[in-house]
Amino acid sequence: MRWVVCHPGPSFSVHDIHVGWCEALRELGEKVIEFNLDDRLSFYGSALKETDEPGKFVRALKPEQAYELAAAGLYGTLYQSQPDVLLVVSAFFIPERILDKARRHGTRVVVIHTECPYEDERQLQLVPYADVNLINDPTNFEAFESVGLTRYLPHAYRPSLHHPGRPVPGLDCDVAFVGTGYPSRVEFMEHMDLSGLDVLLAGNWPTVGEDSALYPFLAHDPDQCLDNDKAADVYRSAKLGMNLYRREAQRPELSAGWAMGPREVEMAACGLFFLRDPRPEGDEVLSMLPTFSSPLEASDLVRYWLAHPDEREALALKAREAVADRTFTTNAASLLRLLDA
Repeated sequence: MRWVVCHPGPSFSVHDIHVGWCEALRELGEKVIEFNLDDRLSFYGSALKETDEPGKFVRALKPEQAYELAAAGLYGTLYQSQPDVLLVVSAFFIPERILDKARRHGTRVVVIHTECPYEDERQLQLVPYADVNLINDPTNFEAFESVGLTRYLPHAYRPSLHHPGRPVPGLDCDVAFVGTGYPSRVEFMEHMDLSGLDVLLAGNWPTVGEDSALYPFLAHDPDQCLDNDKAADVYRSAKLGMNLYRREAQRPELSAGWAMGPREVEMAACGLFFLRDPRPEGDEVLSMLPTFSSPLEASDLVRYWLAHPDEREALALKAREAVADRTFTTNAASLLRLLDA
């Protein structure tokens, strides 16, 4: 089949989902045409126009206008390629009318909802415009299924990127955490006892100022992000990792998920031992890894496991084996079977 795979927009985090699906579909013999929404958003978002004051420029477009123009190029890609399937990752920047028009012209639409359960209220609005909806957490599965065909597919890793390897000089550390610095995470970590430890924090941490105890641990400017390739290098270089779920959601009741997060799967695939913020799926799949319930407990566990390297390595190997089949190729094969049914 011929596929158009639409990039989610951001060049980090969910970018890896786009790359993983493109790699997997090609590996399975599918024809894949990528729609570079990320590049288009960057282009239109950075366009300038000269003002009446010579030599002074301002943004040519408002953000909403840039989003509209970036997404509009998808019409041309669909018209020129006439795909069997349009696969959209996240779809937050894609107007519903484009999905609707694609279906009216015989293209099946698959939307990968990447922000479950935190933004399910928003994501549910897209469900009627897709032939298949793939969710990364089944907490609200019934709500999705009541609107349109829905399947849960777990977070996956890319074997070409997420694998054990030698530490990268400059990234070696005692404890590593890669992720967005949501306020709940900042508060939790600021209450941990990390004194005397070599800690590496990476991701987007815009609220962490120089007065924060976490500021010395930032691996880059607080407003920057870390690309996925470098994140995997961090996992291969740290002695110990942490997973801490965000508590921020569209509504408070949407913050409690069931599924493991993508970083858990990636850390396990890279062979990194890590402490878990407990969730039902993680408790089933990664029961060999310790959990914490408070900053104090997490602090004690960090020091305990740093002092037990042999045990860490043995449990990390078990965790890697437990997620061995959670690849994008496995997920893509499941989707192909569903589309052929």
